Amino acid sequence: MPQTTNSPLLALTPDSLVLTPRYQEPRATKSAHKSPGALASYRRLFATPGARAFTAGNLIARLPMGMFSVSAVIMIAGTYGSYALAGAVTATGLAATALVAPFTARLVDRYGQARVAVPATVVAVLGSLALLLCVHHHAPAWTLFAAYAATATTPNTGGMSRARWAHLHRDDPAAFHTANAFEQAADELCFMLGPVLAAFLCAALFPEAGTLTGAILLLTGVLVFAAQRATEPPVSPRTGRARTPLRTPGMPALLAVFLATGAVFGSMEVVTLAFVDGPAAGAVLALQAAGSCVAGLVYGSVRPARHVGRRLPACLAAMTALMSLPLLAATGTGSLLALAGALLPAGMATAPTMVTGMTLVQRLTPPAQLNEGMTLAVTALLGGIAVGSASGGWTVEHAGAPAGYAVPVAAAAVALVLAAAGTTKARPS
Repeated sequence: MPQTTNSPLLALTPDSLVLTPRYQEPRATKSAHKSPGALASYRRLFATPGARAFTAGNLIARLPMGMFSVSAVIMIAGTYGSYALAGAVTATGLAATALVAPFTARLVDRYGQARVAVPATVVAVLGSLALLLCVHHHAPAWTLFAAYAATATTPNTGGMSRARWAHLHRDDPAAFHTANAFEQAADELCFMLGPVLAAFLCAALFPEAGTLTGAILLLTGVLVFAAQRATEPPVSPRTGRARTPLRTPGMPALLAVFLATGAVFGSMEVVTLAFVDGPAAGAVLALQAAGSCVAGLVYGSVRPARHVGRRLPACLAAMTALMSLPLLAATGTGSLLALAGALLPAGMATAPTMVTGMTLVQRLTPPAQLNEGMTLAVTALLGGIAVGSASGGWTVEHAGAPAGYAVPVAAAAVALVLAAAGTTKARPS
């Protein structure tokens, strides 16, 4: 085992990843030294038996992740006439998810994806349907909080999909890298299309349509995904009391990076909504997600980095620089067109950063606890999004929307410092 240090940031360095036997990168194969074209990389990835089936189910299940919050806000605000109540209910659900999700992921690791994900999804869907009925019948406000909190059992479908790729390509770093990039692009696509679909359904049909559709898609997707037992990672036997990945050397520092990165996303969304202040806000925000989606797919086709730890600060440096583009556009021109043009490249560092960060999480987490480790990263992101939303809203309120774009730049810079500190300290003096 590697020697311990007083600074947890040191574990973010490439050396720490090499010295720890169970966290070593997968064995290099000939495919790792080739850099096929983008289409060839993804064709090869989905040629894996069973990959298309579990990916289809996972994408169906993941799309509602971008629908539920928007649907709940529209549904509650339209019925109760209070955006404050709608925001409080969704914030409660976010807090409940942050508490419950790691325990759900731990059960997935211990008993298997199919045995845990299906009943956990049923509970979450019942919570969504209960919220729908409470709103429809104008029930007391406290029932909304209780119903939405029940949705916290929703399994981390993205994490389960990444765990399957890790199992299928544990000896092929090139394919594993492409899979991680595809999963990040899928995240961006779902969070780009989800809010648009939710808003359309709620406006075109009835206020509860977004929540109802999301619940149906979630349950259907998880059932299809769980049915693909051939690609499900085997449950690793445990001896004694397993230690949570949170106590793994390097994980707390890496989660701090995810927390700061989440603040970038949360603040950017709130500030953009305030700056645009109209129906075009969704389309403008989608440009950032589109930039990230394209960058993620391209990133997945290049040769993976030999030392992933060295790439994270570089990705965060690019994110910090690109996040300054919306700030310059908003404060320099005040033009919506200029802002929209700046958001597209601003999103292009998101996917490479997230792919690299998730790869580090997978390196640091024992294989038997992979779902829990990745869920902890998602939980840190959610916490950062909440902090960023609050910070961005406060800045907009006191300094105006254009100045609010300084918040995501500052959050990206903090993430860069956290990621780079370990590498700097590890260098010999």
